[in-house]
Amino acid sequence: MSSIPPVAADTATTTVVIYSGGMDSFTVLHRALREGLSVHALSFDYGQRHARELDTARQVCASLGLPHQVVDIRAIHGLIDHSALTNPDQAMPQGDYDADNLRATVVPNRNMILLSLAIAKAVNIGAERVDYGAHGGDHILYPDCRPEFVEAMNHVAGIANFEPVKLHAPYLKVSKADILREGLAMGLDYRHTWTCYEGRELACGVCGSCRERLDAFAANGVTDPLAYSVDSAVGQR
Repeated sequence: MSSIPPVAADTATTTVVIYSGGMDSFTVLHRALREGLSVHALSFDYGQRHARELDTARQVCASLGLPHQVVDIRAIHGLIDHSALTNPDQAMPQGDYDADNLRATVVPNRNMILLSLAIAKAVNIGAERVDYGAHGGDHILYPDCRPEFVEAMNHVAGIANFEPVKLHAPYLKVSKADILREGLAMGLDYRHTWTCYEGRELACGVCGSCRERLDAFAANGVTDPLAYSVDSAVGQR
């Protein structure tokens, strides 16, 4: 397994965490809390099919007593609707993450949009940092999760305002299995996350996001606590 950098001292005292309600951002959120930072969680409704993740985010932040803002940016839906994640008329690709069969899940410019808004909030409240959960497993498919993108956005965050903001992606060079391993070591309960690209009552177990999640649990030798509509998915990856 890859090595995750340990939590280290940081000059930041306050951070804005882009919190989708998924596994990765859930772990990022708790990692920031363990650093002793004042955490402001920020979620976005951009018309995603899996908006159920926002309910999960609300519940977690309420249980932790964290300030949490869900920003409604559905007005831009017509700019980013050529994606299976934002257009319910498109079939959701199934199978493992692959540059060919999951290209349809790319939402145009998503992370640049969300990071820009998070940086604005950070400046507005005097936060020195913005955290988000890009990780190594996303590099094959999502350009806005790659190190060169994060480095460029970090540079922009440092010069776009009078107050520089640091962009922090602690899991940028490790896998989802590594993230889960650290989260389990922190004692996190991943039943309080939502990963599935479908917004149904139960996770589908067959979309790329579900399969990557199940693989991460299998790699750590534990069973995913979420219920799946495909019974054979659980513990079989």
